[in-house]
Amino acid sequence: MGTTRVKGLEKKKEEVEEVKKVRRKKKEEKKPKEGIRGIVRVAGTDLEGEKPIYIALQKIKGVGGTFANAICRVLGLERRREIGSLSDEEIQKIEKVIEDPSSFGIPDWVLNRRRDPETGENKHLVGTELTLTQQQDIRKMIEIRCYKGIRHMYGLPVRGQRTRSSFRKGRTVGVVRKKAQPGAKK
Repeated sequence: MGTTRVKGLEKKKEEVEEVKKVRRKKKEEKKPKEGIRGIVRVAGTDLEGEKPIYIALQKIKGVGGTFANAICRVLGLERRREIGSLSDEEIQKIEKVIEDPSSFGIPDWVLNRRRDPETGENKHLVGTELTLTQQQDIRKMIEIRCYKGIRHMYGLPVRGQRTRSSFRKGRTVGVVRKKAQPGAKK
């Protein structure tokens, strides 16, 4: 009974090895198609050329599905077209739309920073600009000591989540009872 089990395990290991070999061959055989660039740089981010435009644009920090779809519609690009097949002019148009989407007719509700507290403008922030603005907003909340700022300051959840069982990394969980000493009353 034990030997048949061992033989079965050996067969499974062989099958797994064969599958791994096939996968390795597929990766090695993967060559870029003719007329498609392997890497395309848009808005300071390297994007894979084989990906569809709609999916590749979402790899840029600050560009989500709705905004990527809006870019494709405004410029008249097919969403499923590979981004590596775009010409330099089309890539420049995409960058212009990302920089100033309101001028291309993209509605304000798609933008990620409406009514900026400092300028009052509707903006769409991308990449490091987005990261820096978020950090400044958090610092400002901490500085004015609003509720959210205090929660950020102490590393607690900011958006009203429960803290009884969640967000307990590194802290003790529950109550530890003292060990019963002999002769003590119960």
